[in-house]
Amino acid sequence: MKIVVIGGTGLIGSKTVERLRKKGHEVLAASPNSGVNTITGEGLAEALAGAQVVVDLANSPSFEEKAALEFFETSGRNLFAAEKAAGVRHHVALSVVGTERLQEMGYFRGKMAQEKLIRSSGIPYTIVHATQFYEFIGAIAQSGTTGTTVRLSPGALQPIAADNVADAMADVALAEPLNGMIEIAGPERAPLSEFVTRFLKATNDPRNIVVDPHARYFEVEIDDRTLVPDEGARLGAIRFEEWLSHSTQQK
Repeated sequence: MKIVVIGGTGLIGSKTVERLRKKGHEVLAASPNSGVNTITGEGLAEALAGAQVVVDLANSPSFEEKAALEFFETSGRNLFAAEKAAGVRHHVALSVVGTERLQEMGYFRGKMAQEKLIRSSGIPYTIVHATQFYEFIGAIAQSGTTGTTVRLSPGALQPIAADNVADAMADVALAEPLNGMIEIAGPERAPLSEFVTRFLKATNDPRNIVVDPHARYFEVEIDDRTLVPDEGARLGAIRFEEWLSHSTQQK
């Protein structure tokens, strides 16, 4: 089966491509660097010719609302036009757990617009909502840092390893379309501040943590519901301590 992975050279994309190829499928890792651009439409028709499945892992290069909205809407329109012409039978997209609860942030309004386009496209689809990745815990710490202090929310987080996200995306790509959404998350739920504290300790980072219920997660305040999945989410197997140990050994 031919599968096109849009954003196939990124963190999740490269891992998903690897998994699908190991299962014996013809996989095209599509990105602007490979001559496939969902914003301009360049190379889309050629890339999608003969494809049965498209996995969309492309992400806006900006969190700013106007830029994110333009990216997801333009990319989506071009992609669906090409998919219809090619006869694609399953569109798989990666989105974010809590997107509907994070609408104060412009980026997530862009993600919501993307999901609406998917649902109205007429192409069978599956949307995968993932929690935050372990790999971005450092960026969360940085976003809350002033001087040597990191101000963080105690709101619940249930992050997941990028490897487990890729496992799920590959499995969904090979399954029948749900015409709906599934959620994936890591195996542990704890306060966001606790995950960052563990990360800073493991990386010998001397910054001080201040727990503040009003501290913002990027641009929004969160609570114990905002960033975590409902019951029945698919849970990754890699625990945070295991990931921390492996990632710090690699440095």
